[in-house]
Amino acid sequence: MWNLLAEILLLICTAFVLGALAQRFKQSPILGYLMAGTIIGPLLFNSRAVFDVAELGVALLLFSIGLEFSFRRLKSMGTIALAGGSLQVVMTLGIFTGLLSVFMPVKSAVVLGAIAALSSTAVVLRVLVDRAEIDSVRGRNALGILLFQDIAVVPLVILVSVLSNGNSGGPFLPLLLKTLGSAAGIAIVFYLLFYRVFPLMMSAAGIFANRELFVLLTIAAAIGSIWAAHYLNLSPALGAFLAGMLLGESPYATQIRADIGSIRTLFVTLFFTSVGMLADPRWFASHWPAVFLWLSVVLAVKTLIIYFICRSFRLEPRLALATGFTLAQIGEFAFVLANAAQQGRLISENIFALIVSVAILSLFIAPYMVSYAAPASEWILQKLLPSKHGERTEKDAPEETPSDRIGIVGFGPAGQQVATALLEQGITPFVIELNPKTAGIARKKNLTVFMGDAAQSDILAHARVDIATAMIVTLPDPRTTRMVIENIRLAAPTRHLKKLLSFHF
Repeated sequence: MWNLLAEILLLICTAFVLGALAQRFKQSPILGYLMAGTIIGPLLFNSRAVFDVAELGVALLLFSIGLEFSFRRLKSMGTIALAGGSLQVVMTLGIFTGLLSVFMPVKSAVVLGAIAALSSTAVVLRVLVDRAEIDSVRGRNALGILLFQDIAVVPLVILVSVLSNGNSGGPFLPLLLKTLGSAAGIAIVFYLLFYRVFPLMMSAAGIFANRELFVLLTIAAAIGSIWAAHYLNLSPALGAFLAGMLLGESPYATQIRADIGSIRTLFVTLFFTSVGMLADPRWFASHWPAVFLWLSVVLAVKTLIIYFICRSFRLEPRLALATGFTLAQIGEFAFVLANAAQQGRLISENIFALIVSVAILSLFIAPYMVSYAAPASEWILQKLLPSKHGERTEKDAPEETPSDRIGIVGFGPAGQQVATALLEQGITPFVIELNPKTAGIARKKNLTVFMGDAAQSDILAHARVDIATAMIVTLPDPRTTRMVIENIRLAAPTRHLKKLLSFHF
């Protein structure tokens, strides 16, 4: 036990140092985590145990991504997310399956096509947010396709599981029906728990207002979903994603994201370091031409697929190509699918090593491709289509901030009076509230409610206080009020936030 703890400590410390160096050079810390695993991996004696902990980490990563997923949000992205995202996944899967089936069995080609279809949500969103481009046309298109890819993880994991079980000699259709039935059953159980049992517990017993109890309940939901999926012979990552996706539609999603954040960071760091541990420098040194060849093929084909899909939705060439560059990499869930495929004997050790090498290199390249997507697409189109180039539009500029986006923190008697006054002036505020009962009063007034503790920065970030023109704090406790005001000032640039008012009653 103590040796395992020492090895995990070594990994975390190395990941911190290299992640900080990556951040210093304006790169994603994930690159530092990958390097930490590559460097420290050969020094570990109990790497199997680290991989087991990392498997829990990727399940928690999928749980948190499921929390961020929202059917309403996906629908608001328009056709580029729903139709474009589905086309991207299906076309990428089909094209790579057809291309690779020339060199390997069809089942193996399908697995590699599924791996190529997924981009890196963690890296792309991190870079877009850091560059304040998440609200640009390219950012919204990339986010929409990534959201659809997130939900596509579920059928792709099921597909790999069914193909792996099919290798044992069982009939394909019964295995598929059994897997789908198990997934549907666990989804129904999660729905009843999260939408019927949890709200009653939180409202009646006051658990939501007690941070310690709610954190424990959140951890129980996350780990319980992972164990339930494993018990039913499903992928633990699949169970975690289904649980997160259902909880993401609940009123408590915002606070759950904040509570699970620190734990998720620990396990996700271990996941990316364990991915780095999968890298085999000696294998790469003897096979680097094949690695760079297939890396080039993946980046080029995915870019072209996404470019033509975006063009079919009448997006201008420059933005379509930039979106393609942004999503051309292979995502972190390639390792999940590849590991499941190797355990199911769908791919050989050499193919697994090739997948790991290509995926790690694509993650290293990804921050640069996202950052330089716009100028690179402009330069390429200028060379290829000089006559049609040069027509610039403002479509890729961030959306204008609403001039009347006002938030109320706390919806007690004071907050309700403020909301009534704003509504009489034709202004509809949003509300950040911790108490489920008063949050229900706000919803009856048709107000957008973010349930959670406004003293936590994650809650303020999810409520988008950074683009608010005014925030009104109506909390009764002066100490909590000061803490909330400090966090709001840290989260909101002065160019948006014009007024920050506090009332004590």
